[in-house]
Amino acid sequence: MSRLREKYEKEVIPGLQSRFGYKNVMQVPRLEKVVISMGVGEATQDPKLIDGAVNDLTQIAGQKPVVTKAKKSIANFKVREGANVGCKVTLRGERMYEFLDKLFNVAFPRIRDFRGVSPKSFDGRGNYNLGLREQLIFPEINYDQIDKIRGMNVVIVTTAQNDEEGYELLKLLGMPFRAS
Repeated sequence: MSRLREKYEKEVIPGLQSRFGYKNVMQVPRLEKVVISMGVGEATQDPKLIDGAVNDLTQIAGQKPVVTKAKKSIANFKVREGANVGCKVTLRGERMYEFLDKLFNVAFPRIRDFRGVSPKSFDGRGNYNLGLREQLIFPEINYDQIDKIRGMNVVIVTTAQNDEEGYELLKLLGMPFRAS
């Protein structure tokens, strides 16, 4: 069992039960999945760029991502319908907990001038969206072997009913929120 899952079961569940007055353990919000996506718009001109993004995301997540395709053609961006425009990976279970543990304790401290993540990035239903500017903050990425610096989006999906419950869940798990 990963450290974060153990922390969830031993500290977070009792903390949330006392904070919100849940009578049953099954009412306590939990993590459902983490979706990491990387848009590679330049792949329309150079299809080899998608391979670099897939390799980077495979190393970061420990799971092979799915290549996403454009749903419709957009002439201004020179995108054809069905063209490869990015990749994404959905993590659940142990891999999800391992990734979040690595994100909170290893990757965030490696960001220059990091003061915490914004507490305003919740979607109204307890899910959290996070944008990262570069993949270099993860220890698995070798600086010499990357072809281009790419950003990525991380969506943390929870079973929380509202933003307050989602905020408390992530805060107790160790997400470094900055003071608003």
